[in-house]
Amino acid sequence: MLYLQLFWTFLKIGTFTLGGGYAMIPLVEREVVDTRHWISREEFLNMLALAQSAPGIIAVNTAIFVGYAIRGWRGVVCTVLGAVLPSFCIILLIAAVFTRYKDLPAVEAVMKGVRPAVVALIVAPLYKMAVSAGMIPTKDKTGADGKRQWWRLLLLLIPVAAALLVWLCDVSPVWIIALTIVSAVAIRYARQH
Repeated sequence: MLYLQLFWTFLKIGTFTLGGGYAMIPLVEREVVDTRHWISREEFLNMLALAQSAPGIIAVNTAIFVGYAIRGWRGVVCTVLGAVLPSFCIILLIAAVFTRYKDLPAVEAVMKGVRPAVVALIVAPLYKMAVSAGMIPTKDKTGADGKRQWWRLLLLLIPVAAALLVWLCDVSPVWIIALTIVSAVAIRYARQH
């Protein structure tokens, strides 16, 4: 029964999410963490970080990690099929129909109207991740002392610097991910020793 629930949950998310993988993240989080309590929020955020670091599509990577955490490889099959099947069918339908009607004013208006919603769906998980990482102060963490404020500023500068390196200096994201992994391991090692 759980396999069917996994498939159905990701099928619904895959069917009604516009804007790709990043737009799926808040819906996946709400379903698997808040509604069904299959995994904890911290575990989900860790999976999300891994899904972003791994090669491939973020929606499929997230489905893989969530499915594996809940029910191993069989869970992976259920979640990935649920997440991919709607997109596959919709793309086939669009390829068959959209090319004929893409220049209609109504279709153009719908596409322009969807864009702000997609941006909001992408920004929502980024904000939650920033709060979880301590970049943005919350009510329970005021950050009154100077050390916390500097730490938050440093944490905020890392993604900004990474984005600027990719955008302006044409640095490959692979190098940034590799540098981040090596830095995190080195910092952890230094703290332990």
